Amino acid sequence: MGNLWSKEQVKEEEVIEQEEKISITTIEESTVGSKRAADPDQESPKAKKTKKNKRDSRPRQPPLEHSGPREPRLPKKKVALLIGFNGTGYQGLQLNPNSKTIEGEVFEALCKANGVSKDNANDPKKVNWMRCARTDKGVHAAGNILSLKMQIPSDYDIVERTNSFLPEQIRVWGYVPVIGSFNPKTLCDSRIYEYLLPTYVFMEPIKPEITSEQVHEDDLMLSTMVDGEPTTFYARRSTPELIEKRHAYRATQQQLEKFKKAVKLYEGSHNFHNYTIGKGYKDHSSMRYIKNITVSEPMYIRDTEWLSIKLHGQSFMLHQIRKMISMAMLIARTETPVSLIQQTFGEKRINIPKAPALGLLLERPVFDVYNDKLLQKTSKEDRIKIDFDVYKDKIETFKQEWIYSKIFDTEIQEHVFDGFLTFLDAQLGHEYDYLNPEGVIPDICIVHTKYNNKGDDD
Repeated sequence: MGNLWSKEQVKEEEVIEQEEKISITTIEESTVGSKRAADPDQESPKAKKTKKNKRDSRPRQPPLEHSGPREPRLPKKKVALLIGFNGTGYQGLQLNPNSKTIEGEVFEALCKANGVSKDNANDPKKVNWMRCARTDKGVHAAGNILSLKMQIPSDYDIVERTNSFLPEQIRVWGYVPVIGSFNPKTLCDSRIYEYLLPTYVFMEPIKPEITSEQVHEDDLMLSTMVDGEPTTFYARRSTPELIEKRHAYRATQQQLEKFKKAVKLYEGSHNFHNYTIGKGYKDHSSMRYIKNITVSEPMYIRDTEWLSIKLHGQSFMLHQIRKMISMAMLIARTETPVSLIQQTFGEKRINIPKAPALGLLLERPVFDVYNDKLLQKTSKEDRIKIDFDVYKDKIETFKQEWIYSKIFDTEIQEHVFDGFLTFLDAQLGHEYDYLNPEGVIPDICIVHTKYNNKGDDD
């Protein structure tokens, strides 16, 4: 399933490469052959000849011998590598020295499978390594794209061989030959994410026991600003009885409708500066376009009620989806009107907490524009599109076994969302005073950073 290229396509690409080489050589030759003005500091022909004779009289060094036989050269093609992974235990997707990353595992496996030559194994840049959608620590992906110039052996399936060197929580689905200038990040026209949310997060806030010193080993340490001063305190984690009560909770129809209305307000073009870090209201890159958001009907997994939220947008910023889910959730569990969402697109800077990374996964990047242009520019009917549906059965099996089940298992064992609620309900300051029945953002909870200084609020 991995090698999808025909011999005709390989020949076609070789002809194109030869034509590119010829055109480059022609340019170089024309440059060399052109006349230049005389340089007053240039040596005379006689002096050059004397130097040449001296060089020729020097003893020549014998050519260096290679320590071993040269590795046979295999054909290399620019490809889009379709992958999926469970991000648990990894410091995100992107290659990072001295960190355990998804890309690090995939690159190492490709080297072992001879998809990357030994000469290029020490530096991914040598094979023009790129990624489509970067994912954070602990975030999963049913589908994502890496691109590189990959060696394609003819005597075995490179996809199968690469997977044999990968842990089961990381899979290569296949590869698609792409144009030489292919950049998966810029040519991806949109991305689809999914967030799995237990509905017990809609329960009314329950104030936990708070102390100035740690009393129990598993107490949650929290830091916040109280009256302008940084304050550290400890919150008692939920009792087994409260955790059991939360998992048995079922959202009301009113809560579900309110949550759905809230997330629908994210659709369209808005300034999402409040939903990321390191960007201000006046930063043009804070503008993002959300195509569509859908919320599933409640589903019941291991006695807990869950929702699946699908978010389809052109692109998303760091933490954006987790903050979007969190804000809609906070509105649904309080008396705050959904109109607050629209206010968050304005200049006022507020602190929106991040929902746990546990529930977030990248379903797939979308390349519809690239695929359409590719088909228009070529007469070949067998030109291959970037399409995850080719592997939908394998991907669905992987999602069930390595993403969904792991999310549910982790929540049951570690009570991740319960810990998130404890953190929210234990706050002592005024950070979340924007959660009020009037739906207004009071000045006391406005955050001032270098991205929105006090003088910039007018």
